[in-house]
Formats: sequence, C-alpha cells, structure tokens
Amino acid sequence: MHLIVKNLQTALLGPLNLELRSGERHFIHGPSGAGKSLLLRALADLDPHQGTLTLNGVSQNEIPASQWRRHLAYLPAESHWWADTVAEHFSHIEEEALQHLGFTHEVVNWQIMHCSSGELQRLALLRLLQNHPEILLLDEPTANLDPKNCQRVEQLLLDYQQQHHAALLWVSHDPQQMKRLATHCHTMQNGQLHEKAADESLWV
Repeated sequence: MHLIVKNLQTALLGPLNLELRSGERHFIHGPSGAGKSLLLRALADLDPHQGTLTLNGVSQNEIPASQWRRHLAYLPAESHWWADTVAEHFSHIEEEALQHLGFTHEVVNWQIMHCSSGELQRLALLRLLQNHPEILLLDEPTANLDPKNCQRVEQLLLDYQQQHHAALLWVSHDPQQMKRLATHCHTMQNGQLHEKAADESLWV
C-alpha cells in the first residue's frame, strides 16, 4: 500500500504533501483549529479539495468516492449512529475483535442511546474495520477512553495493521501515545503540516 499526496489544498489547508506506506503510523499533533480533522476529511474525499492523490499508483479521480472510502476509512472524533441497536450498524461482527475491546456478544443487542461515549468510540472502530481498509484515518480514537480501554484499542489497531499491511494516520494529543506507537510524527499549525525529527519535542 502506498498513498502519495501532492499539493493537497482546501479553503483552510495547505498546500501540503504526505506519503504513507504499509506498516507506517503517522501521528499528527497540533492546537485546536489547526486543520487536523479537515485534513482527514479531505483525504477521505468528504470535503472539496485540490491536489493529486494516488493510491498504489491509481489516481483518486479514477476511483469512485464510495470505493475510495473503503480503501481510506475515516473515524471521526464523534461517530454517527442512525439506527436504534448496535447490530443494525454492522453487516457482521467478529467475536474475537469484540473480545479484544472488552465486549461480549450481548453488545449487539444494546441500544445506541444507552451506550457511553467510550463504548460508542470502540464500536465505531469495529464498524470501520469490518470493510478491511488499507489506510485508517483516525481522529483521536482513544480520547474518551480509560487507560485499560485505550490499551485495548491500541493493540487492536496494531494487530489489524500487521494482519492487513495497513497504514495509520492518527490525530492525537497524547505525547506518550505518540512515543509508544508513532513511526512518523507531524505537527499541524495554520493548515500546514510539518514532519518532526524523532528527537524534537512533540508539543512544539
């Protein structure tokens, strides 16, 4: 898997360049309003943008938007739920993945309205992974989780990445998480993306 982004630009972003390859985990840090979520949305073709995006040598313009989003899957900070129960949002649920995130099979009968924000966050990740995307665009996927569930999510993502040779683009405000997991670190300010050397402060 190889994603090349050249001169990506929106009304509030860029132009910026980025490359992601199988096995890489790119973390993005920056202040609120810097454009981190807007970048993920543009990469998922959810917002209008200019520039050149190619996936495994094929231009985004040659791939239907719905298919593109199966390759590049976006997990927003606040997930969207449109039906009453958990089961209605899944074509199938892998039991092993449920267990990895601390759920039992009974979760499929849960009412969405009675789920906590942390439970919905973990379930949204499972829903995202059921299509086996090549690139995960993750907007603070562990922000609402306690340390134990944060560890569960991190391990599930690492396992998924290894099994499917995926790449991760991960927005995080947790410097310790970045130190644990990142293969590449970036900061974002005023719509511009800057890669940082390993020995630079993640907060600057």
